[in-house]
Amino acid sequence: MKMAFVLFDGMTSMDVVGFYEAVSWVAILKAKENVSWTFCANKAEVTDDRGLTMKANEVLPDLGTFDLVFLPGGMPTRILRYDEDFMSWIRTAEGARYKVSVCTGALLLGAAGFLEGKKATTNSSAYDLLAPYCGEVIKARAVRDGDTFTGGGVTSSIDLGLYLIECLVDTDTARLVQKKLEYPYYQAGNLSDVYYPYEEE
Repeated sequence: MKMAFVLFDGMTSMDVVGFYEAVSWVAILKAKENVSWTFCANKAEVTDDRGLTMKANEVLPDLGTFDLVFLPGGMPTRILRYDEDFMSWIRTAEGARYKVSVCTGALLLGAAGFLEGKKATTNSSAYDLLAPYCGEVIKARAVRDGDTFTGGGVTSSIDLGLYLIECLVDTDTARLVQKKLEYPYYQAGNLSDVYYPYEEE
């Protein structure tokens, strides 16, 4: 499985790192064959919302050549969804089987047309922004609709990584990775299309 992690200026690094830390264990544990990942961006270096600078492995690659494309969130997503150059690049992910986002990365998936008619979630501050792009906004830590996975705000990136492992590998592997991460909050074994729904306020 070839995974692309999309990076951009002003993103929230926890969105990327939480998911990456979990799913990269699939390769370490050899739970699936030929697992690899590439950090992709629209320029050679990007700086997150706290000033951390990261180098991309590839600049503007065809995202459709990957099996899984991951989009983090951050305040810039609210503007990037209207950036035609950036969104034209994101739309190259159409051929990727798995489309995944955390937090307001869902706005980018939505603006690219990948959430049409689907259930999805995002950061609680952006439910209203997500609504026009999808079939239904679900208030939850993680939501799966077919091969599209979306996570809620920031720390749900860890939950989403474990959830994806449980969906695509098995529950035992998800529990093993959870143990490796010393992350007690994920509720393995209760797999459904909506993980950890929030109660209505």
